[in-house]
Amino acid sequence: MNRLDDGVYDLRGLKCPLPVLKTEKRLRGMSSGTILTVETSDPLAIIDIPHFCNENGHALLASENTGSGHRFTIRKT
Repeated sequence: MNRLDDGVYDLRGLKCPLPVLKTEKRLRGMSSGTILTVETSDPLAIIDIPHFCNENGHALLASENTGSGHRFTIRKT
């Protein structure tokens, strides 16, 4: 878990608040304009990740259901 494979940051299996905290930490180390795709199985991430992006000015490019959870595509500001 917690790996970045094929541009996807795998946070499946982690519970709130870890997905949003780990997403925040990963984005901190990335350049502005970089796109990060995050996968999570935490049902609260559908609320937490968009709220985090809105509060921090990151662009939430996509939010989609997957068979095992949710996938978010974020562009860092």
